Amino acid sequence: MNTGDLLHIEPTELRFSFELRKQSSCSMTLTNKTEQYIAFKVKTTNPKKYCVRPNTGVVLPGATCDVTVTMQAQKEAPPDMQCKDKFLVQSAVAPDGCTTKDITSEMFNKDDGKVVEEFKLRVIFVPANPPSPVPEESEEGSPPRDDGHEQPSLASTVTRSLEGSKDKDSEVTRSLEGSKDKDSEELLSLGLKMHTDFIYFQTRSLISKLTNEKASAIQQNQKLRQELDMMKREISRRGSGGVPLYIVVLIGILSVLIGYWMKRS
Repeated sequence: MNTGDLLHIEPTELRFSFELRKQSSCSMTLTNKTEQYIAFKVKTTNPKKYCVRPNTGVVLPGATCDVTVTMQAQKEAPPDMQCKDKFLVQSAVAPDGCTTKDITSEMFNKDDGKVVEEFKLRVIFVPANPPSPVPEESEEGSPPRDDGHEQPSLASTVTRSLEGSKDKDSEVTRSLEGSKDKDSEELLSLGLKMHTDFIYFQTRSLISKLTNEKASAIQQNQKLRQELDMMKREISRRGSGGVPLYIVVLIGILSVLIGYWMKRS
């Protein structure tokens, strides 16, 4: 019986498409059969497993209300896909103009002599991927062929599928980690190469600068030697008439400068 004096409820049972690790939802419709405001409340024997929206409410006269029930993702299938969960829909007459915020638990208390209707719904699991049908008889009148192997259950099949998917995800993760390590090694190698090239160019620049300074010093030294030789030849051409004092002083200064440059180089 899916009807009472207050509400008409459809369907009479909640069917969920069952698939491991996936949510599943179904809905039921509450229809007000009276000319009064009807308050309702939905309860379940397993509140952690299901989410009911709305779980309380008010149905206006002659109106309907859709209630959605969502089953949380399950890690394993029940034995033989049989579910013992139950739902209870309670309904009672509410004051005119009543809203959801006005609903209290006392409205569904039978001890006060109020009329509270209750309707129970059972839960049925429907496999998302039903097993293949039984093979037809090969010959008329002959029994079905039995190869000695039982068909795997839905739970074991789904479990193997999930394990295969998990292994594949692990392989992808390891591949990504290996690629990340390889990229890090390449970046490190590139950084070391750039640092080595920088040091190489800096060293070459310093060597070139020192070489140029040394060549300039040698050139200055040669120039001073040439000037000294010219002065000596000039003195020799003048004969033995004596050497002026300023010539002697100049020669001494040049000798000091030559010695200084030679010591510096």
